[in-house]
Amino acid sequence: MSRLPLFAGLLLAASSLAPGQAQAQDTGTRVDPGPIWTLRTENDKFSTVPGGTDRYYTAADELTYMSSPGRVPQAASDLARTLYGSGLTWLGVSVGQQIYTPTDTSRIHPDPKDHPYAGYTAATATLVQDIGQQRDVLAVSLGVIGPAALGRPIQNGFHSLINSEQSHGWAAQLPNEPALELTATHMWRQRLLTLGPAETDIIPAVAVGVGTVRDYVRVGGRLRIGHGLDRDYGPSRMTDGPTGTDAFLPAESVAYYVFAGASGQAIARDAFIDGALFSHSAHVPRRPLMAEFEGGIAVIYHGTRISYTHTWQTDAFQGQKAGLFNYGSIAASVHF
Repeated sequence: MSRLPLFAGLLLAASSLAPGQAQAQDTGTRVDPGPIWTLRTENDKFSTVPGGTDRYYTAADELTYMSSPGRVPQAASDLARTLYGSGLTWLGVSVGQQIYTPTDTSRIHPDPKDHPYAGYTAATATLVQDIGQQRDVLAVSLGVIGPAALGRPIQNGFHSLINSEQSHGWAAQLPNEPALELTATHMWRQRLLTLGPAETDIIPAVAVGVGTVRDYVRVGGRLRIGHGLDRDYGPSRMTDGPTGTDAFLPAESVAYYVFAGASGQAIARDAFIDGALFSHSAHVPRRPLMAEFEGGIAVIYHGTRISYTHTWQTDAFQGQKAGLFNYGSIAASVHF
């Protein structure tokens, strides 16, 4: 949480949007009236490499407020109904930071053929609409890439606290530029076999992203095995991979599942690899196609969800080293 002190106030202010202009959705589903707060951290220290790594997409943190679906502002409810039809509407606001570094962080002058240094900080508004066994997600992010994102002081300050080596090449990071991103995702749950208490389902998903951060199209899916699978659509992630979002329904007892998934992306632009959009900066040749594989576990107990997701990615740029890059994501969500 220490990585997000500048943004906690924004989320507290956003939470005041839920009361007041509220409209309950007529879905026949009993919904807990409390909003959801989620804290998420992602790091390549959670890696299959012994001791972890410190490169590429190396660290990220995010704090999210998700309104109760019975207390969504009228404007958000009207927009969701116009875009998707009548259903269960959620509105989320999050703030987060992502940090990217090359493989060798001891160099003052980074290798020009390696991943550039970059910090990215953004606030994101997310509209989630559930209709039957389908979920649509529309998100818009506004932030900054560059020194103003505070990647250097956050990373090196944290390294100082844990007595770890500093990253010395931050002077060569991507310059300050505004960042705007719009993403849309459609997913649907398909129930498979039920064997005693064990349920199985598959969640195919398609997504598209456009903006100054990443332009891409993604297709993939998740397979889940467990109990109480109708409580959510799987855990969420910060980066542009499979995400069930932070919207979930509380479980009367215990819901749990393990999951595995795969997806493929066609990428037209990635600011953290292609470099700055409006000025010259460090950059490396991007690979236009990337595959991801994931596995993990999630547990929902009453109004709390805890999840762990491990992700493996194929090379994002030419010259990337050490095979599949991988990292872990831990998230804790609580209904209040």
